[in-house]
This record gives sequence, C-alpha cells and structure tokens, in this order.
Amino acid sequence: MALGTKSIWLRRYAGPAPPRLRLLCLPHAGGSAGFFHSWGHAFGDDVEVLAVRYPGRQERIAEAPFTRVEDVADALADELSPYLDVPLAVFGHSMGASIGYELALRLQARHHTAPALLMVSCRKPPHLLTPRTAALADDSALIAEVGRLGGTDAALLADPDLRELVLPAIRADFTAVARYTARPGLPLDCPVTGYVGASDPNIRADEVAAWAGLAPRGFDLRVLPGGHFYLVDQRAALVADIRARLAPQW
Repeated sequence: MALGTKSIWLRRYAGPAPPRLRLLCLPHAGGSAGFFHSWGHAFGDDVEVLAVRYPGRQERIAEAPFTRVEDVADALADELSPYLDVPLAVFGHSMGASIGYELALRLQARHHTAPALLMVSCRKPPHLLTPRTAALADDSALIAEVGRLGGTDAALLADPDLRELVLPAIRADFTAVARYTARPGLPLDCPVTGYVGASDPNIRADEVAAWAGLAPRGFDLRVLPGGHFYLVDQRAALVADIRARLAPQW
C-alpha cells in the first residue's frame, strides 16, 4: 500500500523488492534521520528502513520543533497508516525509545495493530523516568550536557555557525524529554528488546531491563560495549543482532 507514498516525516530506504517488513528508526534528542543513514540497506532487500524526520532539522529546518514526546507519537501514528500493510518493527534510541513506546500504544489503540517488535535503546521505561532539567538552564549547560553524552551532535555544537542552526531543535528535544515525566506504564501487545551501552553515564543495564514489566509477550536485553552512543562504534554488532531478531518476524 505504501508504494509511491511520500511523507515529510519519513526518509525511506526502499529495496528492489516489495518489503516483507519495515523497520522504523527513531533518533535521540537532537538527532535526525541522517543518524540512521548507514542502516538504510543493512537488513536485506525485503526490509524497508524508515528513518523518522523530526521537525526543526535537515529537510524540516524551517518548521518549529515539537516539545512533547506525545505530540510526536500522535503525528507518527497517523502518518504510518499507509505503511502498516506489512509488519512494522520499531527501534528508538534514548528519547526515541520513549516515542517508540508511545507510538506502540497509539498503533494498538488507533489501528488495532502492534509492532512486530519494539526495540528500546538507552532509556528507562516510563514508570522509572527521572527528568533531567539541569541541561535546560542556559545554552552553555545544554551544550555541556550534549558533550557529556557524546555523539555527532557534540561536534556540530562546536562549530559556532552550525550551533545556531541545530541548537533550537536540541533544546526543544531536551524540553520534551524533561516534560515526559514518570507515569504508570501500560503493557505492550508486542515483544520488547532493550539495548544499552555498558558504560552509559545515564543509565544502567538493570534499569533498561525494567522494560520487562511492560512486555508480557516477551523481553530480552542486550548489553554492548560503549557509552550512550554505543550505536556508532558497535554498529556492526548491533545491526547483526537486530537482523537476527527481525528474521523470525516474517
């Protein structure tokens, strides 16, 4: 059904054959669809990767960024309607994991379907969240927080010209994370896999493992070497692990 469909929210990496499964990738706070560019054709010809384009960056730089996790999930739940003709797996990193969870709930409620698999990376489940507001104090504090976590965003902020372009979206995303405070978790109608870097300064493996309480259909945890952006150095291992988990889904 999605053949020929265009969406400002989604960067599509279509294969030569019709997809048997789609993988939706949700970036971290301050991140963009380009973060998952190297994943585009990494899962086989019959897996179509969809990288989410948040407002306020790259192709959507002129748009106001969202400041609530729930609003992003609401928009995506509607946008994904034409893409549900085949199973949909979801991978969210950091803030993206919270968006993925809220999206899964909305897919269940609105479209009477659930992701084939929800993969949450470096993020606590909703009932254990503790908002970090120190980074919102001023630009210097926000830049320092991004630098502490590492990743490509820290390099962008080091350039004064690029900083002016990317800082509004980063601030909006950190605001969304701060507003998404602890709430009772609702169980998901899909299996869940948690990922975390062994030396992540923000979260421990046992905290990611707490997603098991919201996953009555099954939970698994994978700990990989690295920090909050273990995805960069451990790309090959992570992609291989995801590929193996997707295979049984179709």
